[in-house]
Amino acid sequence: MDAMRFIKKVLKQHTEENEHTLSGLAAQVTIHYGIPYTASILAFDPIQRLLAIGTLDGRIKVIGGDNIEGLLICPKKVPYKYLEFLHNQGFLVTITNENEVQVWNLELRQLVHCFQWEANVTAFSVIYGTYLMYIGDENGLLSVLKYDEENGELLKLPYQLPANAVAEAAGISIPDIQSIVGILPQPGTSSTRVLVAYEKGLLILWDIHKGQAVTTRGHTNLQLKGAEGPDSLSETSDQLQSNAANHDGDNEICCLCWVSTNGSIAAVGYMNGDILLWDFSYSFSVKGQQPQISSSNVIKLQLASGDRRLPVIVLHWSANCKGNIDKGGQLFIYGGDEIGSEEVLAVLTLEWSSGVETVKCISRVDLNLNGSFADMILIPDVGASDKNSTAALFVLTNPGQINVYDGAVLSVLKSEGNHSAQAENFPLVVPTIDPCMTVAKLCLLSKGSSASKVLFKKFYARTTRSSTLSAGTKWPLTGGVPPEMSYEDYEVAKLFIAGYQDGSLRIWDATYPILGLMFVLEGKLPVIQVDGAFAAVSAVALCSLSMTLAVGDERGLVRIYKLQENTNGSSFQFVTETNHEVHIIHHGQGFHCIAAFSILNSPVRDIHFTNSGSHIAVGFESGQVLMLDMTSLSVLFRTDCTSGTNSAVISASMPSISQCILQVSSPEQLSPCITNPTEVVLTLTKDSQIAIMDSRTGAIIGSRTVQPKKESVVISMHVIEGSVSASKAVAEPEKCSQNLPDEPSSQSGPERSNNREPRETKELQGCRPEDAPYSCETLIDPLLVLCFADSLCLYPLKSVIEGNSNFFHKVNLAQRICWSTILKVDAKAPELILLFETGTIEIRCLPGLEIKAESSLMSILRWSFKTNMDKTMSSSDDGLIALVNGCEVAFISFLDDQSRFAELMPCLHDKVLASATAAALNHSIDLKKTQMTSPGIFGGIIRGLKGGRTDINDIVNDGIPSYSSTKQLEQLFSRFPFSDQSTTIIRNEEVGELSIDDIEIDDPLPAPSTSTTVTKSKNKDEEKEREKLFQGSTNDSKPRMRTPQEILTQYRFAGDASAAAAHAREKLVQRQEKLERISRHTEELQNNAESFAAMANELVKTMENKKWWKI
Repeated sequence: MDAMRFIKKVLKQHTEENEHTLSGLAAQVTIHYGIPYTASILAFDPIQRLLAIGTLDGRIKVIGGDNIEGLLICPKKVPYKYLEFLHNQGFLVTITNENEVQVWNLELRQLVHCFQWEANVTAFSVIYGTYLMYIGDENGLLSVLKYDEENGELLKLPYQLPANAVAEAAGISIPDIQSIVGILPQPGTSSTRVLVAYEKGLLILWDIHKGQAVTTRGHTNLQLKGAEGPDSLSETSDQLQSNAANHDGDNEICCLCWVSTNGSIAAVGYMNGDILLWDFSYSFSVKGQQPQISSSNVIKLQLASGDRRLPVIVLHWSANCKGNIDKGGQLFIYGGDEIGSEEVLAVLTLEWSSGVETVKCISRVDLNLNGSFADMILIPDVGASDKNSTAALFVLTNPGQINVYDGAVLSVLKSEGNHSAQAENFPLVVPTIDPCMTVAKLCLLSKGSSASKVLFKKFYARTTRSSTLSAGTKWPLTGGVPPEMSYEDYEVAKLFIAGYQDGSLRIWDATYPILGLMFVLEGKLPVIQVDGAFAAVSAVALCSLSMTLAVGDERGLVRIYKLQENTNGSSFQFVTETNHEVHIIHHGQGFHCIAAFSILNSPVRDIHFTNSGSHIAVGFESGQVLMLDMTSLSVLFRTDCTSGTNSAVISASMPSISQCILQVSSPEQLSPCITNPTEVVLTLTKDSQIAIMDSRTGAIIGSRTVQPKKESVVISMHVIEGSVSASKAVAEPEKCSQNLPDEPSSQSGPERSNNREPRETKELQGCRPEDAPYSCETLIDPLLVLCFADSLCLYPLKSVIEGNSNFFHKVNLAQRICWSTILKVDAKAPELILLFETGTIEIRCLPGLEIKAESSLMSILRWSFKTNMDKTMSSSDDGLIALVNGCEVAFISFLDDQSRFAELMPCLHDKVLASATAAALNHSIDLKKTQMTSPGIFGGIIRGLKGGRTDINDIVNDGIPSYSSTKQLEQLFSRFPFSDQSTTIIRNEEVGELSIDDIEIDDPLPAPSTSTTVTKSKNKDEEKEREKLFQGSTNDSKPRMRTPQEILTQYRFAGDASAAAAHAREKLVQRQEKLERISRHTEELQNNAESFAAMANELVKTMENKKWWKI
């Protein structure tokens, strides 16, 4: 009983060493692939070529190229309603349903700032290429935010547009406060004009630079009943109408988009299913001047003729630019059809010749949806092709599916007039649904192995292929930067193997946090045709020493692959219960099946290699175990380990056990050639029966049912081989003899557990040191860990071999276990990881089984446990666990030191690309400035000589200053638009209206004595006065008429008549003084002019009297 006391002592010491407060589990998601099933919104960065997917549970999926994907998880489980990139800046901005504005750093994969908005955010838009963004709320307030990268915070700029002030500036009235439902910066205006859509149908095109409304639509126009328009919009569809008079002016706006690259036409979708095309090419700029009321300003598209139609939820425009003429494209519409009709995405091809009144619908194509619609996005082509600027269309449907349409295919459908288009599935790095994944295995390879280099060379050759869409378009997602690694000395250190329902296997390189598909092994045998050749894969095992892969399926077939290149050809062996066939075949390049065993017609449940890889133990659903020899590719033995119960084998192991233990336990069953120590086959069946077999003969060494309770369901089995020498056990055996029974109790395991504490119960069994002939270097008796659904039990392996089923340590669990594994990293003590059906994850110390840390799938991945999830879970000895949930695949690391994973993670932001793009943009701006240095008058003369009609671009963008940098835009947003002008000087600012009140005349300085100095001083004074008079403008500039709002703002006194009168008197006095000073100054100028004329006459007379050679 000394060994029993030693085990208790070790257990007690381990418990004291691990006494600490429960800490959170430091788990890191190192790899995540697939689209979350809660995906709801899409965003795209056209420069970095990244796709972002927001979800309803606070996650953001970012997808780039070269299998680069990342997962961002918000601390709060809240849905996202807005998601936008700060284009080419490396940041992602999101707005949650709780109106929290979040900024994510893509390089760090972290949430860097949160800004709580005080009202409900109803519209959001980012100004392209800047850190600026618009926010519209339910109170009708348009605000501007800026992200300060240096300080890492959002700044609310002074520029704000209240709805009532905007309406007053536009000369219209709003009966009540309306929320902003859409914000669109106008193209071609350097982001100085923005279209603001209000809930009840009002559209205002606002000029940021001038601080005034340029155009209003949807207010006065829609109040006119009976406005006439063209009789028909389309020559191919009688359902597309153009009479805007039937549109309800109070109908709510749902969505809008620009239907031209120059911002001259906008499409607006309404709650009643209408779609109106508004013309914004004509404008007005004076308060009180109403726009021209004409049906040519608006035209209506109606997809269905019924009265009850779906709201228009989404509108997107794809321009079809031919010869740089913006006269058509494709309008993508979700909604507008009759209620109850099939859910489709409509694509209208529109063309026009001059204005909106000439719009014609060429064709309509309906794209069927695979699931309920969630969102869609158009992916622009790189460089914008001449014929089609859209590379692909992504349509997001529930749950978490993205259908891809090639932009070239949509263009062909438009020209040929077809009415159907086939969607492509979004390519997944790790397919889990189609085909269905049934089993997964995460394997470590031996370092320095030549086979790993061969694997890499074949894999590298496959990665050189570029993926394309159905029509040949290159895959549009290419963003991200892979980790730096040396390709010369690269070795594959880790593999991720997945088996599928069709019998195939896929193998990925998992060395770095980027999975690379290496091989796809089909389930078909090379020569032999057998029933069930394409049966679902049920078990996978890999020996890293011999690079042998064993695959078992539901029909009992075991396939053997050799993951080594064989250039001399090879043979295929097919082994049945009665035959052993050998076929000489030439596989060619690649790795192929070298043998197949069809012995039992029962599903394979577990496969385990010996440490040397020379033998394979295969456990079947029928309870039988098959031992295969990999050297001769033959069957060694077949043994029934269930004693006739036919209970399924759920786990098999081959631990090394000392010969003395086996001799003491059952010496008559041992093979005479067994060495010390030896490997035995340890199997666990579904009915909690453990069998120990000789790995060479298959003889049953011991068998025992271990079940703490009759109703307990066993989940898994783990063997912990000992690491403490026996000399330590003999050193102090007498100190651990308290309260230990001298003889094994006759009570069973369950009866003992009822007499103990409800949380833990302990019993000790083990070998006696005096019976152990081995030295102090020999390992002690290994421990056996059995995980039941409601408890954990720890057994000495020798006591199980002897037939004693009493545990010596047990922990009752409040939750039911569904999966477990042993984590062994370097030389640290092993730890037990448990996954419960509730999604809780625990790490427990061994052998004490104390809780070290805990977390949950919900907090780490936002996952809930699903049935059969445990079949696709696997772990590796370096602290990684692979999990599969629906379309998602995730690798979680439980190591304390996560820094090395951070260095290997791919970067989601390409700094080199960002710098190159910024440099190219600055160079383009400099070229434009150089081209615009010619005088405007000569440019006008040349344009007049060329003649021709004026393009809409000239009408829309005429007189709009160019703002090429973010700082210049920030200067525009640094003031409140309805207050006095800021003192900040903005380049290209137009000159205000000339007023005598703005003229400042300084008293002249005393004139110098010399005439030359007087002349220079007068010239300088005249130049200064002219500069002050025209406020620094050039001769070619035209004075700007000051708006009534500016005048009112300048002279408003909040209704105080006395203050206004005093101010007026003061201004009159100042005016009189200025007039008097101007008069005196004019007289002085006249006198000086007369003096100058007299002096000139005298000089002329003097020079006439002198000869030319005397001058």
